Amino acid sequence: MRCLRILALSLVASWSLSGGHAQRPSPAGPRPAITGIAFMRVYTTDPAAAEHFYGVTLGLKRLEQGDTWIYPVNDRQWVEVLPHTPPPSASSRMAAVAFMTRDAAALERYLNARGIPTTEPMHDGEFGVRDPEGNLVLFVNAGGSDGRGRGGIPKLVATAKPSATAPSQRIIHVGFIVRDRAKEDAFWRAALGFTPYWHGGRTETETSWVSQQVPDGTDWLEYMLGIPETPTLKETGVQDHFSLGVERIQTVLAQLQANGCSDAPCRAIQVGRDGKIQLNLYDPDQTRVEFMEFAPVIKGCCSPIVGRHPGSVESK
Repeated sequence: MRCLRILALSLVASWSLSGGHAQRPSPAGPRPAITGIAFMRVYTTDPAAAEHFYGVTLGLKRLEQGDTWIYPVNDRQWVEVLPHTPPPSASSRMAAVAFMTRDAAALERYLNARGIPTTEPMHDGEFGVRDPEGNLVLFVNAGGSDGRGRGGIPKLVATAKPSATAPSQRIIHVGFIVRDRAKEDAFWRAALGFTPYWHGGRTETETSWVSQQVPDGTDWLEYMLGIPETPTLKETGVQDHFSLGVERIQTVLAQLQANGCSDAPCRAIQVGRDGKIQLNLYDPDQTRVEFMEFAPVIKGCCSPIVGRHPGSVESK
């Protein structure tokens, strides 16, 4: 009887110390590797113009899976466009960002054990969660076999041949608006293990962009800070973007011209604050596509680059 009373008192004390909530189970093993970007998903309100932009200007071949248009960048990375789904917001077109992991099922258990619930249940080697600001973040299984090709990579992507008309065959980063850096760090850095790559701003003392590199590769996520509370579609499109990497921007200029894009935006190269040469284009719904050289050509502002530079082949 004495032992039972001691056990009961112990349970009450534990409940009180936890604030009246059941304590979470211990994390489910080590975090599985997160190796790089899988895709970015965007809405469009002008499917014909979107097809011209992604299929002709960017030179990517359109494939279809259900109601989604898939544009393979290489056999492990792609862009998704939703031509038949109305965007839920008049001022935003980003639907989701996705990263590769070597074990999606184990990563889902790992995040659940840390109190991050699944919002898109596992299917075809892919599951989704929401970050602290509500962005849909998907994780795609890059290993094993589940009938979809190579792990969670759609078979139509895994078997796609590189497009001869694409100026780039590598996604190196994605970026989106962040309001609360500390909360996002708790998710991306503390829970997922992302590490600093570079940060900078329009002045030496301003921080407008914070790049967090995947823990097991060279791709990165870019926080876009200091954005107005009620941005226009154009302002949101500048921030919610993805970047295509290249060795030399001159190859981009030549291929864009060959693809019929010879107006001013297709020639407007610049050196970014990180010291890398870049060129920015916009799809019909104002989502920015940034071509960027893999390595800087000059010393950048504000902070050193502390991560590894990407290359023409993504992490496995």
